[in-house]
Amino acid sequence: MSPETIALLMFATLFITLFLGHPLAFSLGILALVFGVIGWGGSPDLVFNLLANRAYGVMEEYVLVAVPLFIFMAQVLDASGIAEKLFESMHIIMGPVRGGLALAVIIACAVFAATAGVVGATEVSVGLLAVPALMSRGYNISLTAGAICAGGTLGIIIPPSIMLVVYGSLAAISVGHLYAAAFGPGILLAALYVTYIAVRCAIRPSDGPPLPKEERVYTVLYKVKIFMTSLLPAVVLVIVVLGSILVGVATPTEAAGMGCAGAVVLAIAYKKFTWKAIYDASWSTFLTTSMVMTLFLGGNAFQAIFMGLGGGDAVTQMLIGTNLGPYGVLFIMMGIVFFLGMFIDWLGILLIVIPIFVPVAMELGFNQLWFATLLCVNLQMAFLTPPFGYSLFYLRGIAPSEMTIVHIYKGAIPFIILQWTGLFLCILFPEIVLWLPRLAFGVGAVG
Repeated sequence: MSPETIALLMFATLFITLFLGHPLAFSLGILALVFGVIGWGGSPDLVFNLLANRAYGVMEEYVLVAVPLFIFMAQVLDASGIAEKLFESMHIIMGPVRGGLALAVIIACAVFAATAGVVGATEVSVGLLAVPALMSRGYNISLTAGAICAGGTLGIIIPPSIMLVVYGSLAAISVGHLYAAAFGPGILLAALYVTYIAVRCAIRPSDGPPLPKEERVYTVLYKVKIFMTSLLPAVVLVIVVLGSILVGVATPTEAAGMGCAGAVVLAIAYKKFTWKAIYDASWSTFLTTSMVMTLFLGGNAFQAIFMGLGGGDAVTQMLIGTNLGPYGVLFIMMGIVFFLGMFIDWLGILLIVIPIFVPVAMELGFNQLWFATLLCVNLQMAFLTPPFGYSLFYLRGIAPSEMTIVHIYKGAIPFIILQWTGLFLCILFPEIVLWLPRLAFGVGAVG
């Protein structure tokens, strides 16, 4: 059986199992076993030895220790109420502006994303307050839905992002370099969202009316106080976690540990610390980490067999043989990732495409840090693209009956276009991605 045939059969079978509703982790692992036995002459011993070695390699991966730590940090921050405080402070500061509450959603989500790194925690925490606040003041329902969904997705690209930790482990790239590279695109996307909302509400004031004068009763002193008690602690936590990585004081795993300690301190300061909250955060961390690691084992098994049978080389030659040039191939790869994002979550996509696309990118001479960041920016769209965008379902779970799934889908479309715009800008202007890594780690470290 030729490598090209194996590549096509493995992916075709994978999609069939997914559409039948089977769990991705077990689908990947079982298909790896089946195709490994078929491809290597019916000998299961060789396949089992290879899969055992890959499983042991996953358990030895030190950087993956950061995954449960960042998840725990996000859970504790969620329990501490910092997201609510961030939204309330932005609500007070931005309320008098047209579209100000929608702008407050984006800014609050961006700041919380820089402390938590988990989409669900960001979106649900801010959304529970934002949805009733915006709808009660006459904001366009689709704009409200789109702003909350898009703001929540910033949690997967703005460091400390769990996705970047996973990418670094799979592609053997420094997580610190990835964090520095993702910072520019994350801020760019937040700026695009803010610009879109501001322009839309300037053209159509009814979509985002400012707060009425009777609600603008806060003094300057009160605004300073709420800023100091809500936004400043979050910024300090960001500086501790990300700053320690960028200046080389701590590894991502060590920084994640400091972030956990900082999250507990904030929970105590906000008088939200309870042993039940810690238990709930620990249990949620256990469940999420178990899911991630099970997917890791299945994905590594699939990757090992696929590459071992020559599938990776076959796909590389097929893509390069299209004669579309480096950027033509790049857009094909980005299109494939976008399509997969409609049906598979970001972790499954990473496990599938990294072993295939990274060698292609290296063959084409792309900067690996730049290419990795493009892929991660693209994967942010997986949370918004119907029919299986996770952000859409997170919001549907907390939305009132007046906000239908049609409103949510309709609201997401402009922000998907903005995400594509951000991706194109990062392709056209690579310095958006590379300026901070070069500043923090030097030209030689980044290329």
